[in-house]
Amino acid sequence: MDRQFAVAVVGATGLVGEMMINVLDERAFPVSQLFPLASNRSLGRSVSFRGQSYPVSELEGFDFAQCDFALFSAGAAVSREHAPRAAAAGCIVIDNTSEFRYRESVPLVVPEVNPQALEGFGTSGIVANPNCSTIQLVVELKPARQSIAALSGQGLAPTHGGVKPIAFNCVPHIDVFQENGYTREEMKIVWETRKILGEPQLRVNATAVRVPVFYGHSEVVHIATTRPLSAIRARELLENAPGVTVLDERRPGGYPTATTEAANRDTVYVGRIREDLAPDRGLNLWIVADNIRKGAATNSVQIAEALVRRPI
Repeated sequence: MDRQFAVAVVGATGLVGEMMINVLDERAFPVSQLFPLASNRSLGRSVSFRGQSYPVSELEGFDFAQCDFALFSAGAAVSREHAPRAAAAGCIVIDNTSEFRYRESVPLVVPEVNPQALEGFGTSGIVANPNCSTIQLVVELKPARQSIAALSGQGLAPTHGGVKPIAFNCVPHIDVFQENGYTREEMKIVWETRKILGEPQLRVNATAVRVPVFYGHSEVVHIATTRPLSAIRARELLENAPGVTVLDERRPGGYPTATTEAANRDTVYVGRIREDLAPDRGLNLWIVADNIRKGAATNSVQIAEALVRRPI
């Protein structure tokens, strides 16, 4: 690609922001100038990109007219204040927070799944990056989308606020509870899966559990289809799906885990593909992904790649 682009990374000193900069380098995104941005607490720091050191600038007051793209990952409140300002300056915003995901005028994009959502992009100047749990789910669901009818996934003192301890434990509570009894994390999967797949009536049932791992997301997924879909056929579809690697062998270790396969990779891994023993037209899957890479930083860069591939 002959064109070069000036890119701002908002939240550049955070975990996801640092990974965004790494992924821009790894994927050889055509960056002419990098602007690492953060709050004034990070002033004096610098980031390394392609052998050069770039000082971190303060977000407040930064002129986004200097940039072609701005990758935001500094929290919803920061995006609420500064993403519209960046878009108004003519900069394309790719936002990694929940702030704009459910606005009709804002595309919610996983490039392997719904790149068509970027067609005609420009109404708001903002593209939303989905929740990390949603990304790995829809990458797996895309190959069987036409036949999907419903989804379901089914000693220490408490910490502050009555929340159960996380150490050596599994806590079925992520984010705040909603009126329907589900948590916001669970409802994000419902709302975002429907929007990305273009199926507003898709039945999705999620239970989100916090598990004490360093990083990586793992999901147990049950798919109910309108007509029978065998495990063999599902495996064939997934093996040919972009962004997916199948590791599904019926032996000890013949399945992926977040630590052994997904960590530090951009692929979504799937295993334990099997037909449901109870109802017909059901499949069970186990999927894992690195939530910092494909679940956040890499997907943001892939959205930028898809945008620059559009005809001028």
